[in-house]
Amino acid sequence: MSAVLKNRDSEQEFLSSQQLPPEKRGVSFEALFFRQLQAVTTRIHATEHIDEIMLEASQDICKLFNADRLTLYAVNEDRSAIVSKVKTGLNTSRDLKLPISAQSIAGYVAHSREMVNISDVYDDEALKRIHPSLSFLKEVDKRSGYRTKQMLVVPILDGTVLHGVLQVINNKSDQPFGDLEVEGATQLCKTLATAIHQRMQREADGARRKATKYDGLIADGVLTHEELQAAVLKAREDAIPVDEVLMDDYSIKPAQIGASLAKFFGVPYEASNPGRIRVEALQGQLKPEFVMEQGWIPLEEGPEGLVVMCLDPEAVRGSRIVPQVFPRNAKIAWRVTTQSDFNQTLNQLWGSQDSGQSVEELLADLNAPLDDEGEDGSTLESAAADNELVKFVNKIIIDAYHQRASDIHIEPLPGKAKTGIRFRIDGSLMPYVEVPAHFRQALVTRLKIMCDLDISEKRKPQDGKIKFKRFGPLDIELRVATIPSAGGVEDVVMRILAAGEPIPLEKLGLTPHNRENLEATVSKPYGLFYVCGPTGSGKTTTLHSVLKFLNTPETKIWTAEDPVEITQKGLRQVQVNKKAGIDFAMVMRAFLRADPDIIMVGESRDKETVAMGVEASLTGHLVFSTLHTNSAPESITRLLDMGMDPFNFADALLGILAQRLAKRLCDCKEHYAPSHEELRSFISEYSLDLKNTQAWKDDPGGEAQKLYEAWVDEYGEDGSLKFYRAVGCDKCNKTGYKGRVGLHELLVANDEIKRLIQERARVADIFVAAVAGGMRTLKMDGMEKILMGLTDLKQVRSVCIR
Repeated sequence: MSAVLKNRDSEQEFLSSQQLPPEKRGVSFEALFFRQLQAVTTRIHATEHIDEIMLEASQDICKLFNADRLTLYAVNEDRSAIVSKVKTGLNTSRDLKLPISAQSIAGYVAHSREMVNISDVYDDEALKRIHPSLSFLKEVDKRSGYRTKQMLVVPILDGTVLHGVLQVINNKSDQPFGDLEVEGATQLCKTLATAIHQRMQREADGARRKATKYDGLIADGVLTHEELQAAVLKAREDAIPVDEVLMDDYSIKPAQIGASLAKFFGVPYEASNPGRIRVEALQGQLKPEFVMEQGWIPLEEGPEGLVVMCLDPEAVRGSRIVPQVFPRNAKIAWRVTTQSDFNQTLNQLWGSQDSGQSVEELLADLNAPLDDEGEDGSTLESAAADNELVKFVNKIIIDAYHQRASDIHIEPLPGKAKTGIRFRIDGSLMPYVEVPAHFRQALVTRLKIMCDLDISEKRKPQDGKIKFKRFGPLDIELRVATIPSAGGVEDVVMRILAAGEPIPLEKLGLTPHNRENLEATVSKPYGLFYVCGPTGSGKTTTLHSVLKFLNTPETKIWTAEDPVEITQKGLRQVQVNKKAGIDFAMVMRAFLRADPDIIMVGESRDKETVAMGVEASLTGHLVFSTLHTNSAPESITRLLDMGMDPFNFADALLGILAQRLAKRLCDCKEHYAPSHEELRSFISEYSLDLKNTQAWKDDPGGEAQKLYEAWVDEYGEDGSLKFYRAVGCDKCNKTGYKGRVGLHELLVANDEIKRLIQERARVADIFVAAVAGGMRTLKMDGMEKILMGLTDLKQVRSVCIR
């Protein structure tokens, strides 16, 4: 395949469109034409040897213009004639020399400095209309037996200075060259003129060899001048970076190349660092394609300023793009790096880019396997191991991770219907791509192979895990569930478990009221504390933030988790493995023999685990766990229903934190002043759970006024409240929401709550007592976060039952 026309489908579409009349080609043809023209002009700009590159690219240029032949002429030294430098299709090594006059078509174009586009060069009348003396030299056709017909001839001009002529001969569709080809040839000649001008300037600078960024290698005796020239020539021929040739063929280390680059550019060398951590505030706002194209990576903010790794610091500094992207950084510390160090850092911070291919391009490259019917295990396994399918599956997982998805849903349909793939992002499912029906079995089989499941078992659900580091560049784990669904197909759902650091308690999104009460509650020397909420509400994240707050050198903390998602120094963490018989209850028993101060159990789902938690808390340990319940008061009755003794449980309980995640408003949000009616409705909805307390029963109007004044004092500006509404921008994909914010309901087990637990009181009674004691419900907490500008009422209502 040629260097210009890389994609098979694109080439086929382009070549078939070339046969159509210009008016029927369409927009996609034009886009492909200019993309491929850009590839040729980029190669010309990147080389000092225009003749060589034109010779290499001549077939690509012919394909681009759908032409049979081309000839490139250059002006001779005395500027009296043009001489052929590149010619295709002629079986002669002799150069063609044409006077700059109307004696030939190319000579006339050189003389007049004007382009000509001729439908048939044998049409003498048409030639006379261009110039009375113009004629076509038929002798070449007679000698070769070739019939020249269409001809597009363009002068290569640098201002008013003529450097040569480009002649494109015979459109294979036997039509005149159209406007698109004329514009393309004009652009190509402008590029050639610029490149020739630059080469002539370099040659005119004198015999002194221009300094290159690799001269430091010669000065240090690592390489000879001849070896460097040979390396540069090989890199050009193989279309690979010079760094790669130096390392592979001459065993030169990146650090040696880096030292030479540092001397040339006058800035320090920056090597790749395997321990480098992605800084979301810096790298998160840049797309990997942009970074690859621009040749610079922001690494970190240090004492010298923003540290930027560059392939060419002079070009990057001159473009002034970095200050535009990071306007808040007054100082920039430039660093130079090698191509290999740059690529390693790029893959490390953004993950493998699959050669920059989109998921649609990868899907187009897949080889169609057999239909589902008649496929045996070995055929499926072979299809699943296909290199293109492997890249496609990796791309799905990498894209899901970079789009901050929590889950990947693969949803096949029976028959010939397509398989849908969706990502859950910020709690909502978003379409990603659709896969043709004949790939569905190979796709599911590939995922089963990655998590060591039985590929022949299609009738029963299976569970497994993928350690993605074995297959791709990301250090993440995926929890995989396969579920047989109607029509003999299998659904796959994958939860992304990204290993990470715990969030500090102060950054968890707690209101000052809840944070103060939470810190006081968990700082007790012993007792039982639960975090409750549905799956995916951030319970484990919150517990690890609490453990980080309590984690000191003099404290022994044991955790039992399934899986271990967040790691932190100082914790002894145990992975639950049900297949090996290691469950929460078993690990809990082991912990009690291991001298703990604090125990965290990932989930309390059975009576034995809960009972052991109560027992451990009563014997002087601080115990944390999670529950799948809707609210803090409901959790109490759920635990009592499991068979807990109400007196022991009441003594052990410190508190319960219920939480939800609501969508966070994007930075594009806009504020507005709420109307009097909207404020009245807002206060009424907020106080719904307060109306059973004695103070609101006695004076509802006065309490409402106090509440409004407290809000204005805490959240208001200029004596009034502001609400915010979603707008939508490119950053949030026009949704108006980006990320999520936690809503919290903290029940602290005070004496009144403990008395109600001992009496096995109803949930409603516990709820009223908790609110009277200062608990803010999930709805109330969410409405305060509306006043803080973090979310809106629609999102709070969507995650709060009452």
